[in-house]
Amino acid sequence: MPARSNRKTPGWLEDDKILVADGGMGTTLFGLGLDNGDSPELWNVDFPDRIAGVHRAYVEAGADIILTNTFGGSAPRLARHGLRDRCRELNAAAARVASDVAAEADRLVLVAGSMGPTGDLMAPLGELTIEEGIEIFSEQAEALVEAGVDLLWIETMYSIEELTAAFTAASRFDVPIITTMSFDSHGHTMMGVAPGALADWWSRQDPRPIAVGANCGIGPSEALYAVSALLAASPDAIAVAKSNCGAPALQGLDVSYPIGPGGMRTYAEVAIDVGVRIIGACCGSNSDHIRVIRDVIDGYEKGASPTPHEIKERLSEVEAGSVG
Repeated sequence: MPARSNRKTPGWLEDDKILVADGGMGTTLFGLGLDNGDSPELWNVDFPDRIAGVHRAYVEAGADIILTNTFGGSAPRLARHGLRDRCRELNAAAARVASDVAAEADRLVLVAGSMGPTGDLMAPLGELTIEEGIEIFSEQAEALVEAGVDLLWIETMYSIEELTAAFTAASRFDVPIITTMSFDSHGHTMMGVAPGALADWWSRQDPRPIAVGANCGIGPSEALYAVSALLAASPDAIAVAKSNCGAPALQGLDVSYPIGPGGMRTYAEVAIDVGVRIIGACCGSNSDHIRVIRDVIDGYEKGASPTPHEIKERLSEVEAGSVG
């Protein structure tokens, strides 16, 4: 396993290697029987074999990094399901399930402890202070690290304040840290953070997260536009893109996404041209999507960096759902 330090680039990120991250967990679990409104994290103890099956499918598809089933594993999120007192238990269980799957692989597979937003607004817009946020995220991070994750992955953040709280908490532990924010339309997060502001935040951290970028959002072009702008501001950053499969559509009680596995080919090619070093997928994706990304990374040669217009143009057919 790589050395556990967040103060330098770990060996598995050296030499300009491009890594594959996994795909969606929540949307996959809905297909396995998770009811809308239930806690996915409870499945870490109630149905660990199902969680392991999702991880295993991503590893077999070529993922180098798998994220634990703990996106909603902070105490405030779990409290909505009456699970506040089981925060450490559920996070530790998730880390062990993922670690067991990674250990089965015949190559290095890294386990990233997923830490998503609390769902509460941070001060000054809300009542949750940064100090309270740090303690909330510290509880989750400690459980994940003690159970054996290789790194912590802070994802889908919308505000700099909550990102700061999560990163400060994660920095208490000697593991690498990756941070991503979710950029929606008009190139900003829901709380108005622009990619340049994320780049500025990243550049001011000491130590910095080992990688930074965009996840989720409304589709590949928005995610890659954000990463392109981030790299323009901080060219030395190791960039991450983990886009969802386009804007979701509600059909009765079912949610569908327009981008099938075939669309991941163009997405991965554009991501490589942009300079992304860790490429994965998010909502609406499954192991078939990740298999295509793996195939592209193994065979595609980086081209010229695209302009924002070229990013949108190359991905327009994909996001329209015309690529299977």
